[in-house]
Amino acid sequence: MDLNYFKKVRLLDGGMGQELLARGVKSKGTLWSASALIDDKYHDVLLDTHLDFIKAGAEIIVTTTFTTRRKRLRENNVEDKFEYLNKLAGEIALKAKKKFPHILIAGGLPPQHFTYQADNRNEDEIRNNFYEQAKILNPFIDFFYFDVWSSIKEFKCGIDAIKEFKKPYLIGIHISEGKRLPSGEKISKIKEIIDNQLLGIMLSCVSPENFQGNLDELKSLEVPFGFKLNAFITTNPNPSYAENYLRSKTGNPIEVLGKREDLTPKNMAKIVEKFKNAGATILGGCCETRPAHIQELSKLIKK
Repeated sequence: MDLNYFKKVRLLDGGMGQELLARGVKSKGTLWSASALIDDKYHDVLLDTHLDFIKAGAEIIVTTTFTTRRKRLRENNVEDKFEYLNKLAGEIALKAKKKFPHILIAGGLPPQHFTYQADNRNEDEIRNNFYEQAKILNPFIDFFYFDVWSSIKEFKCGIDAIKEFKKPYLIGIHISEGKRLPSGEKISKIKEIIDNQLLGIMLSCVSPENFQGNLDELKSLEVPFGFKLNAFITTNPNPSYAENYLRSKTGNPIEVLGKREDLTPKNMAKIVEKFKNAGATILGGCCETRPAHIQELSKLIKK
């Protein structure tokens, strides 16, 4: 893969997990998007969702592997399906690519512990978790996407974990609010650990306001940069966030995080155009960003 790929403006897909729920997938416990993999009646829905994002203009799709990490599967008593679910996610993404060969598949590696919180476990455990998921995804993907991670330690472990696969990676930093990762570190600290396989650095699953607040520091990294924007009201993980989500009746994060109504496709496109004009070349959506949003964003690339 061309390591300069993201020096040109590129468009990623939107929020697969929330889109699947919107299309009728019923979450089993807190499995969220993995529910569409476990229940074979949803496999066509999953494929069609990938295809609809591509038809809307996405040049890159991300494997539906955010909740196929061991911890989330263990919490829902299906850890024995770890290998099967990750492989299936890769296979379904590859089916979409066969229909549209120009697109790229990003192997989504999620945080291996809690979402929106730094992983405080030891580095060997974190690295091993990343490695075993990456190894399964590797045959199906063009590059790895470090999806919504919250500490420099996690990125260091992830870079180490994928080295043997000799594929580049896209960094997705999460910031819940302000200008620091949930670990308390500044974005600029990422420069200490990146290597020559880096494709770019994004802020992932963040609000437009949070991206705006960190725009200058991202630009100062002097690498391709961008975002996957969400439409949650908040991603600030107060101490009871994980506990409340585990008690969720539907397995839908908006029960805890809320949903914004102002980020319509056209409104999001107006915001994204400003970021594009400021130098962002990696454009995409996260939770509650639907194919209609991606379609509006695709118009910006054609301008």
